[in-house]
Amino acid sequence: MRLLPALAIGLMIVAAAACGDDGETAPPAGGGGAGGSSAATGGAGGGGGSTAFDWGLPPGYPKPRVPEDNPITNEKVELGRYLFYDKGLSGNGTQSCATCHQQSLAFTDGLPVGVGSTGQHHVRGAMSIANTGYLNAFTWANPVLASLEEQALVPMFGENPVELGLAGQEDTLLARLKTEPAYVDRFPAAFPEDTDPYTVENVVRAIASFQRSIISYRSAWDAYNYGGQQSLSESAVRGKDLFFGERLECFHCHGGFNFSDSVSHEGTTFEEIMFHNTGLYNVGGTGDYPPDNTGIFEFTGFPTDMGRFRAPTLRNIALTAPYMHDGSIATLSEVLDHYAAGGRTITSGPYAGVGSDNPYKSELIAGFTLTVQERADVLAFLETLTDYELLTDERWSDPWH
Repeated sequence: MRLLPALAIGLMIVAAAACGDDGETAPPAGGGGAGGSSAATGGAGGGGGSTAFDWGLPPGYPKPRVPEDNPITNEKVELGRYLFYDKGLSGNGTQSCATCHQQSLAFTDGLPVGVGSTGQHHVRGAMSIANTGYLNAFTWANPVLASLEEQALVPMFGENPVELGLAGQEDTLLARLKTEPAYVDRFPAAFPEDTDPYTVENVVRAIASFQRSIISYRSAWDAYNYGGQQSLSESAVRGKDLFFGERLECFHCHGGFNFSDSVSHEGTTFEEIMFHNTGLYNVGGTGDYPPDNTGIFEFTGFPTDMGRFRAPTLRNIALTAPYMHDGSIATLSEVLDHYAAGGRTITSGPYAGVGSDNPYKSELIAGFTLTVQERADVLAFLETLTDYELLTDERWSDPWH
């Protein structure tokens, strides 16, 4: 593992889909607990006269970092919630953001890869959007998207792959939003300083604000780790010790409160953006990955970046199958098999190869052995990361129903 090469950071933004696909550049944006409140309202991005947002987080849990040009308010979050679930944000009226990010599945969709509004199958699966407000890298393998606001443009207007399919329909979209009764009061309330609040820029600001508000913090693990409750079984406690131990090495890429790296929050003083090759493929024994799914190599062209993807959060991991960037591993038990072997072996077909021999694989993917009981213990621990309240919390539910 290493920090992203400076050259990659300097590249122009290439679109990365909400489900994690990388594609063409999107058009520029146009014309319960005792938690603290958000950053001050007002200023760029609207918010003057709006009400400050209460994250509702327990003591000790960090708050997401909020861009200065898009301060979070209750009104923006509420507007973003409506937009997130609005199928009118797709070119043919068949999909919304929530199509690929379903609350009941921890804001994923249960499919190996995403399927856009035109039926096009993508090459990567939909990542959970819970806790995306803490990320400083977005999608599976785009090192240059800098914010949720930028990222939201991609599923709306990207053409390779097509997701919501709004390219070239900006004026039609805004005209529809202006005539939708649900938005007549909500857009002006969210952006009271704007003469005309109906802009693409404000659409993505509201959606990003809603996404930042979706925080998973009420799992059995949280009750144990932050609340001092005996909420873990003996098996899960043993699994915790294995997970955070040097023998399995899991915590190096899936550590911290979010069980991932590439994380930032209000208290962050040092930014890291990390991507990893886990030996999932070794096509032809040369270290290659499938040609349409090469990770950040697509951006940098560096051979050592072949197959490097961002480590997703393990929060709610029991609900977000299938696994890996391309949905090619069906169960958590099989994921353990992959890491225990130090990489996956594919014995036949176009992608045959021994992943454990991949020359670009992370040095942390070295393999390990587990007894039957230890395997059960690790899986029991991963189950404790499920936040069942997240799945039904009305703050993040569909307001159209």
